[in-house]
Amino acid sequence: MSQTSPQPIIRATPLIRQDFRFSSRLRVRWAEVDLQKIVFNAHYLMYFDTAISDYWRAMAIPYEETMHQWGGDLYVKKASVEYFASARYEDQLDVMLKCTKIGNSSVVFNGAIFRSDQLLVTCELIYVYANPATQSSQPVPAAFRELLTAFEAGEPMTSLKTGDVTALGADAFVIREAVFVNEQGFALEIEKDAFDATSLHAVVYNRLGKPLATGRLLPTSVVDGVQTSKIGRMAVHRVMRGSKLGKDILSTLVAAAKSRGDKQVKLGAQWNAQNFYAKQGFTAQGEPFDDEGMPHIEMVKRL
Repeated sequence: MSQTSPQPIIRATPLIRQDFRFSSRLRVRWAEVDLQKIVFNAHYLMYFDTAISDYWRAMAIPYEETMHQWGGDLYVKKASVEYFASARYEDQLDVMLKCTKIGNSSVVFNGAIFRSDQLLVTCELIYVYANPATQSSQPVPAAFRELLTAFEAGEPMTSLKTGDVTALGADAFVIREAVFVNEQGFALEIEKDAFDATSLHAVVYNRLGKPLATGRLLPTSVVDGVQTSKIGRMAVHRVMRGSKLGKDILSTLVAAAKSRGDKQVKLGAQWNAQNFYAKQGFTAQGEPFDDEGMPHIEMVKRL
């Protein structure tokens, strides 16, 4: 009697880091470790949920504002987690996410958590797009669908424009008023000044046309015999800070200054923003000064 050959076991290909475009890094905190000295299992869902917020930022959408504009929101329908190895206190973890399916009213994400190249945890998150008032499902907006598809395809999520106050002033002022007036308490009447009319403005937009960051380059002046530019009114939407939009604005304005022959660029940095500008090659000089009740320091970059 002949025997049937055993069928090979087909295993799914393990996830690797290169499967994902998006990654968010975190460090395990003491409060997240249990008596076994490993991360308590429920915290991994928190890690994925936290990473989702960073995912929206990577897509350049202020989540709450955008969902309100569309008249919907995402609600978790199902969350499943599979564990392969444990994370421990002080481990640096990369939480990776990928949108794998967009249905009529649902959005599916697959995720993985790595410690270096070691896969620790995977997940599947199923969201339903619904009316916030009734929590009844509704179709995923076409614009949302396009954003998710474009992001996962590796397309750029933002564009940067430069121009005069006529072309970009209105959008620049939206960001400046939100940051300098509404957040920081500067007087509205001093936010716009005569330099706006003669400055080069830069504005970053997301794929929905929403302005997210801005800055301006004032006309060239001569300081101690050196042809000098001054950058000012640097502002980034509150939700988008830390997403490199400020760096994009700054590098664009510095490049514009250099292209017109300036030898140095100066700016008045808010005291708590010194590290940001220092990383972009600016050096603090002189003594701190007060600007409308907020401490500043002058910083300069040689070109």
